Amino acid sequence: MDPALGPPAAMAEKRDELTPMMAQYHDLCARYDDAIVLFQVGDFYETFCGAAERTARLLEIALTSREDSTGEYPMAGIPIDNAESYIETLLEAGYRVAVADQVEAPGESPGVVERAVTRVVTPGTLTEDELLASDDNNFVAALARGHDTDELALALLDVSTGDFVTTSSDSSEAIADEISRFEPSEAVVGPDAPEAVFDQHCMVTPFDAAAFDHERARDMLSRYVRNPDALLASETEIRACGALLAYAEYVRGGDHEGERETPTETGHDELEADAEEPEQKRLEYITQLTRYDPREYLLLDAVALRSLELFEPRGVHGDDEATLVGVLDETACALGGRKLRDWLRRPLLEPRRIEARLDAVEELTAAVQRRETLHELLRNVYDVERLIGRISRERANARDLRSLRETLAVVPDIRDQLADADCDRLGELHANLDPLVDVRELIDDAIVTEPPIEITEGDIIAEGYDDALDELRATAREGKQWIDDLEDGERERTGIDSLKVGYNSVHGYYIEVTNPNLEAVPENYERRQTLKNSERFVTPALKDREDQIVGAEERADDREYDLFCDVRKTIGEEVERVQELARALATLDALVSLATVAAQYDYCRPEIIEGDQHGLEIDIEGGRHPVVERTQASFVPNDAALTDDQRLAVITGPNMSGKSTYMRQVAQIVLLAQVGSFVPAKAARLTPVDRIFTRVGASDDIAGGRSTFMVEMDELATILREADERSLVLLDEVGRGTSTADGLAIAQAITEHIHDAVGATTLFATHHHPLTELADDLEAAFTLHFEVEQDDGEVVFHHEIAPGAATGSYGVEVATAAGVPETVVERSRELVSAAAKTPNDTVETATDTDSSAPTQATADGGALPPDLAAELRALEVAHLTPVEALTELDRLQRLLEE
Repeated sequence: MDPALGPPAAMAEKRDELTPMMAQYHDLCARYDDAIVLFQVGDFYETFCGAAERTARLLEIALTSREDSTGEYPMAGIPIDNAESYIETLLEAGYRVAVADQVEAPGESPGVVERAVTRVVTPGTLTEDELLASDDNNFVAALARGHDTDELALALLDVSTGDFVTTSSDSSEAIADEISRFEPSEAVVGPDAPEAVFDQHCMVTPFDAAAFDHERARDMLSRYVRNPDALLASETEIRACGALLAYAEYVRGGDHEGERETPTETGHDELEADAEEPEQKRLEYITQLTRYDPREYLLLDAVALRSLELFEPRGVHGDDEATLVGVLDETACALGGRKLRDWLRRPLLEPRRIEARLDAVEELTAAVQRRETLHELLRNVYDVERLIGRISRERANARDLRSLRETLAVVPDIRDQLADADCDRLGELHANLDPLVDVRELIDDAIVTEPPIEITEGDIIAEGYDDALDELRATAREGKQWIDDLEDGERERTGIDSLKVGYNSVHGYYIEVTNPNLEAVPENYERRQTLKNSERFVTPALKDREDQIVGAEERADDREYDLFCDVRKTIGEEVERVQELARALATLDALVSLATVAAQYDYCRPEIIEGDQHGLEIDIEGGRHPVVERTQASFVPNDAALTDDQRLAVITGPNMSGKSTYMRQVAQIVLLAQVGSFVPAKAARLTPVDRIFTRVGASDDIAGGRSTFMVEMDELATILREADERSLVLLDEVGRGTSTADGLAIAQAITEHIHDAVGATTLFATHHHPLTELADDLEAAFTLHFEVEQDDGEVVFHHEIAPGAATGSYGVEVATAAGVPETVVERSRELVSAAAKTPNDTVETATDTDSSAPTQATADGGALPPDLAAELRALEVAHLTPVEALTELDRLQRLLEE
């Protein structure tokens, strides 16, 4: 643990001698020794000692000092009003933050103001809109390993929305795939659980072993779920879920509600459930735990998610919109956007469920006016999942309640639009759209239309809601009217026309008289304040009215706060109804989005067919790449036909002809269909696939010490180990990271293994033209190619796929189009020509060449060494990519110069 985060050493040595305030700070640091404690002092959050030095440097704020009877301490503080931006910086630097607020007003008790940690802010448990990076889910995960087994259980919770899911597997690779799906930003891990399965951007913390104890975890989970043993599949899942809930309660904060131990990796070996007051810490908005099996969904590992550009573009400077979610997301509210992303993370396998979504999308696509009306209505829907979370946590203000009310106001109109829906899915949504009339009426009656942000300063409760509050307000208004009338009366009585009645927070109400008129001041005026050019006075009657007004206003503010808390608590008790409504609105918005895209971009409904236990069928007519077609002025559609009899396509053609785009296009169309979306094609008929594997593009892993070739081989090993007859495999340029001969051998061996042993439906793009001959030897293999033409030496790409093998790679021509210097291009042509004149079966290697063999002539008439000539003859230039050809040429030139 970072020493700067623990109890300040300078204070620990003299804990008993510290001032009460600094003793408070010391104790909170000791309790939350895994976090930076932000300690409220007035309008600032302060840090001291080593934590102050650390925060001053990270936040680029002034480092000052505090001196008291026990010594001088470094100090650094941030303003409370702007705290969130500073907290975000600390989170990005990898720290947790414990926010210690003043939980009583100054003067309420004779001693030091009580402070308590009201929340612990961590990357995975954010609830503040200012800190959440997007409307997407923000998950914290827990990972537990089974006792004496290989089982791993993963639990995931979005603290801002209450989404809570769990799964388990005996395969660490399968759990890693699920982590890639959900991308948690933070994880807590149990004893012996493998931290390496988490992405490097995920904050990983070994959690207190006590939290992962089965009985303790089960007791914790039982407070949220009835009969967890029946819901979950194993003891390990119970341990992961219980530990995650313990962590979520820990970060909620709230020391002032009761004592509790801090479960961190460094300290406390006991995690008490606080059985006496469980309801104080229970997170009321976590109402549903879903246990799922990864095999219920189309599996997409981290490589496939990146290769298919579901959520992030592949290019370094890629447009965030150039992703599959970017082209599909026409959602009107945050709820729908999250739901759509969840559907993309977990496409369906069961045809019945896919067809149910497709029925809804088809009906909404056809009903143009209804779809557009729904979209406009849904634009008025706030993020009620996060709203009800804040309401339940008692962190919502009056504006949050009004936002919930505005959402509820449009629900009846949304329901009306679905009243005569034909398909079952839209009918179910109509039934689930509870307008929560009682909640809406409560907010209408209790909360003013435009409340302030603060909930402690009044003006939030509507007139007529509470008789006692109305009476206090009337008293304050009458007093203020008396004050307003006082100025006119005193001017007339005293004859002082410049006399003014005013108010400030320090001296209260006063009568101000300028110096030239002081002789006219009546005897009953009592001097309150002397200014440079005037005097301020009070009268006994004015003081009485001031006490009456201020007392009424203070009592009214207190009454309003209590009333607001009661209203908020009442609404919080309806959390399950609000969440059910949120799920229905989210689903409807996602369906409307899919229908909008289908109508606007001419997508078709795919035909989903039940496949037998072996083999797949993918038949696409006029398919288009959903992302690429949006970025190009024109796009050439292509067909795809893959069956059990023709399931391995070897695709050839020059670079830039469209091979990679075509393969991703097929995979994305399959994925979209299994999401329940229409697809960019004239027609599509397919069997749902269980998993999509990709080995597309070249990249290395510098931090992990792996070359491009090693990364490629690792990914291929996963495919060969885990793919089966229900998988779709994309392979692009396999074997290009090593020598031509080795690469060809590897590519051929992989092709044969996938065909004979794996049986997966496969698209294999390659520059190794000898692979096309495998179509004659492998029963289910066939060839496709992208044709090009040469016009005055320039390559013309048609981007149309056709049966058969390509006649060449056109590497030199592509190099020309890329702007490679003409001298290099001409030399490349000469090498290609020389290689073409030498039959491959007569090529001699350098080691086989006799030293007395005649030297060869170079282009400039010089002598070419025999070993170099042999290497040139051995080059299969037609099988090299342009980059590989240029690399070989550069190497041979250097050899010639030696």
